[in-house]
Amino acid sequence: MALEDATLDEIRAALAGDVAANAAFDGWNVRAVEAASALHRVDPDVARLAFPGGAVDMIDAWFAAVDRAMLDRLPPDALAAMKIRERITALVETRLDVLAPTREALRRAIAILAMPQNLSAGARLGWRAADVMWRAAGDTATDYNHYTKRAILGTVYAATTQVFLNDESDGHADTRAFLARRIDGIMRFEKVKAGFLAQRDRLPSLSRFVGRLRYPMQ
Repeated sequence: MALEDATLDEIRAALAGDVAANAAFDGWNVRAVEAASALHRVDPDVARLAFPGGAVDMIDAWFAAVDRAMLDRLPPDALAAMKIRERITALVETRLDVLAPTREALRRAIAILAMPQNLSAGARLGWRAADVMWRAAGDTATDYNHYTKRAILGTVYAATTQVFLNDESDGHADTRAFLARRIDGIMRFEKVKAGFLAQRDRLPSLSRFVGRLRYPMQ
């Protein structure tokens, strides 16, 4: 992509992956941005303007690029042939596969987001990752299920990422096994929740009962 006339948003998106690659060695700082700008022949001053929030903006742009790469590898037609459990598993595993070449950058990114001043940004980025995965999986919930699904998946993804960072098994087999157990937990929870809601819907309505007391049928 030619960046001579690109907007700052386009420059940020184009540089994100290379900023991360350099952050694995230089840290999430201006040196990583300058190294990435040199690769893309972007004025380093302009490149720095594309990340006005410093390290958090760099990490934000990288995570967005990871989301795009995940969705490119798992297009809708591929996901459509899977059951919901398989979709969520495939999305998390694919996201981690995209991150695998830059695990050290991810480790440093998580350390930065864990700083007290960055906790809200970390929570926002974690929520966004879970939301992207659920939407790709076909979730259209707009009630409280929308929030519970994303909160639970976000927790599972965060825990799985910690295992992934220290996983030296072949093909990250230990991470995949850990994820499979956690996905089983999500599915069991959803099944129990669905049963509870169905049972609740069959219970007598207190408001309807009170209404009948006030306005008895003629």
